[in-house]
Amino acid sequence: MAPVAAAASLVFSCSSSTTVSVSSLLFNNPLHFANSTSPLFSYPSSQMHTLVVTAPTSAAPAAPPPTTKAISRLSVGDTRLATNPPRNLNCTSSSSNSSASSSSSSSNSSNLRSSSSFTGNKLVVKSTFPATIAAPPAGFVAGCVRAMSLFGGDSNGKSSSQNEEIRRGSSGEPLYTTLAGHPVTDDNNSLTVGEGGTLLFEDLHLLEKLAHFNRERVPERVVHAKGAGAHGYFEVTKDVSDLCKAKFLSEVGKKTEVFGRWSTVTGESGYADTARDPRGFSIKFYTEEGNWDMVGNNTPVFFIRDGIKFPDLIHSQKRNPQTHMKDPNAFWDFLSLVPESLHQVLITFSPRGVPDGHRHMHGYGSHTYKWVNSEGKAHWVKFHFLTDQGIKNLTHEQSVEIAGINPDYSTEDLFQNIQKGNYPSWTFKVQVMPLEDAPKYRFDPFDLTKVWSHKDYPLREVGKLVFNRNPTNYFAEVEQVAFSPAHMVAGIEASPDRVLQSRLFAYDDAARYRAGGNYLQIPINQCPFAKVQTYARDGFMTVNNNGGSKPNYYPNSFEDLPRPDPHTPDVHPYKLEGGVVGRYPPRKWVEQDDYEQPRALWQGMSAEDQEMTVKNIAGHIQGAKEFIIKRQIAVFRKCDESLASKVEEALDMKKKSPEPYTMVA
Repeated sequence: MAPVAAAASLVFSCSSSTTVSVSSLLFNNPLHFANSTSPLFSYPSSQMHTLVVTAPTSAAPAAPPPTTKAISRLSVGDTRLATNPPRNLNCTSSSSNSSASSSSSSSNSSNLRSSSSFTGNKLVVKSTFPATIAAPPAGFVAGCVRAMSLFGGDSNGKSSSQNEEIRRGSSGEPLYTTLAGHPVTDDNNSLTVGEGGTLLFEDLHLLEKLAHFNRERVPERVVHAKGAGAHGYFEVTKDVSDLCKAKFLSEVGKKTEVFGRWSTVTGESGYADTARDPRGFSIKFYTEEGNWDMVGNNTPVFFIRDGIKFPDLIHSQKRNPQTHMKDPNAFWDFLSLVPESLHQVLITFSPRGVPDGHRHMHGYGSHTYKWVNSEGKAHWVKFHFLTDQGIKNLTHEQSVEIAGINPDYSTEDLFQNIQKGNYPSWTFKVQVMPLEDAPKYRFDPFDLTKVWSHKDYPLREVGKLVFNRNPTNYFAEVEQVAFSPAHMVAGIEASPDRVLQSRLFAYDDAARYRAGGNYLQIPINQCPFAKVQTYARDGFMTVNNNGGSKPNYYPNSFEDLPRPDPHTPDVHPYKLEGGVVGRYPPRKWVEQDDYEQPRALWQGMSAEDQEMTVKNIAGHIQGAKEFIIKRQIAVFRKCDESLASKVEEALDMKKKSPEPYTMVA
């Protein structure tokens, strides 16, 4: 099979019995036979898939169209998943070939068929010629191809630029150019006046390299700076249409492309992966209704329940403004004054506090969300992503040792396992609470420091997450990806959770600061299956057509421009207790016992887990001032006397121990 390429499409001429896989293609238009306006089959705009073309051994070689030229490389083996592909595709061709085969092609056009199916996680589209056709139509398959694939590369690690024709210099070797495309003459010597003379401003290549180097870094994430990512898919395994009308959940077996990012929370970009710290767990679902960002952690609760305290929490866990070192005083001073943090504190210092890599931990939405079905009936839900690899954790000693040997331990573990074909997966489940249960539940169901009892609201399976492809470029994908809990599709809505309500603004705003106001135009953040039609214009780094010549305001008098759709409400009405606007805690926060759930967690631990938790707390808190330690011990005592006593005993032993102090784990 000899590949040839037309100016705006890929064309293949079949000459023998063979199969070729074409990868990294985004077809923005229907595929067509060469020299024909009849579509081979149609896909929704910007759908991504793998194409397989088959020709029989009896097919004679076909001459390439005169307007095409040969290309030297085909990219094979792409395992990227198509979202909701059509099944059992059929087509006929009205194309003709040479005069010798024209009548044969025409008379047998009804026998020319195409079909699609899944092989593993690869969508395979097969098109076959009957043996009675003397030769396949010239340039059998053609597709309009976007110049750059969605994520900048294929499963073999080749970027889209590698799959394009290489520009070569006079020697025939690949040509090194400036950013503007000008040939580089010499990359070892700057332009000077004589061999020992001064440099010249006209050396564009020198100035461009230095200027670009100075601008390579974008602002680091304030939280979740150190992270790893991967591509994959989500598949619905159980019918949840009675709960949620989101189209990507509409039927069992439906698959959706996803990108995941896992991270530590408080450390910087170069921080050790094995720090004792909550882990970020975020998934971007590329659905036909737009992106859904599930932005959570590896714990079902958090330290605070009002977003106004988030900056303070993070400041207390970051570096001291004078010493620029981690500060146990700040860490424990804040937590001891915010007793609702105790549930998260115990989880963080328990044996679960340092996961053995990103693959061996659960993920949670943590917040309460609302799911609405197609009939408008709503429920409160909590999201759980349970690791299929099993829970594994590291001890304090293991964490500290690994931090010194391989600070990128979790990042490496994830990348290498995917590279080896050992694809990590998680089972997605939800807890479901009727709306009418919320006011009478014994805890505030929107309090981020509390969990819902599984006895009251058992888990219900939804589907499976699988991650099967590593990023091609870390910066382009893992660093530039931006998640926001405000990005929800129809059927998924927010709850009154105060921290969630704060994050609905803060995450988009952080992305605008880091990557610019047009960060959603960055390929990793775009949804290829839902076209953006907006009146937003201009701004730093606008890289699309910016709306062209169309008006940039609404309302307007032009019928072919976007209009709001009142039949797709983004919020389902629900009742809450009314009252006067003001700043005060909810009544349940005052009435409920903030020590009950931490007490149950502590008392439910085995003796071994209790001992490990106490050891971790004592090792960490011993660096704080004595009055802060005493206040935190008092918080522990309100939870459980044995917890406080054991921490005091462990502290006495730590003070006598020659072991060096560390806040790493």
